[in-house]
Amino acid sequence: MFRNQYDTDVTVWSPEGRLLQVEYAMESVKQGSACVGVRSNTHVVLGALKRSVSELSSHQKKLLEIDDHIGIGIAGLTADARSLAKYMRNECLNHKYVFGAPITPALLMGDLADKHQRTTQTYVRRPFGVGLLVAGIDPQFQTAHLYQTCPSGNMYEFYASAIGARSQSARTYLEKHYESFTEASLDDLIIHALQALVGCVSGDDELTKENGSIAFLGKDQKFTMLEGDALQPYLDRLELKNAEEEKDDDDDEEEKEGDAPQAMET
Repeated sequence: MFRNQYDTDVTVWSPEGRLLQVEYAMESVKQGSACVGVRSNTHVVLGALKRSVSELSSHQKKLLEIDDHIGIGIAGLTADARSLAKYMRNECLNHKYVFGAPITPALLMGDLADKHQRTTQTYVRRPFGVGLLVAGIDPQFQTAHLYQTCPSGNMYEFYASAIGARSQSARTYLEKHYESFTEASLDDLIIHALQALVGCVSGDDELTKENGSIAFLGKDQKFTMLEGDALQPYLDRLELKNAEEEKDDDDDEEEKEGDAPQAMET
């Protein structure tokens, strides 16, 4: 991207009908580390890649708890995400205090989308440079929901989604398998989330218990985080699954070579 005379303020329209400052904020989401979300009828699973500033620092948290029945995964500016997480937690507390019941994810997402949109129409504030994947369980009907927010103020509900750097490979994987998520078990959803994250790892790096994290919640099940040693059994299961698939592919190729017609001797 490059500067021009229409990107000096968020309220200035370009001749093509675009708000360039909002598009720049959306670009920051694409630069953030990847985050994926999948859901079934009963559970929602979030997975994220964590980055560290250097080998001497710890990894940044990319999955945050908002309430017992709501959690978020972030891609983009972490500081902006913390500000939005604080707002969402306050909304959950206020709703519980006033109405005596947990807030529904759809209501909270509407308020959050409005907060995003207000920054695109006011010159004294810049858009939030972060995209969120929000996992929630409806407290009344115990149904699972997965939402995605955008700096432009748009909000979408998904069966599965991925945001952040190199997330296209994760979306390709999710598009191939999302139809099986509806009736999938929690363990299977976690494996699918980890498999999608594998394609988002940069260069020669691998998905490990240090740079990966998983969070899930479900029907009558509170927000739970899997990191470190708690995540390792699922990584081992994923590695075993991929090894078996590679072995099956090799066996199929050998069978095809064996079935190939032999040249006739003359």
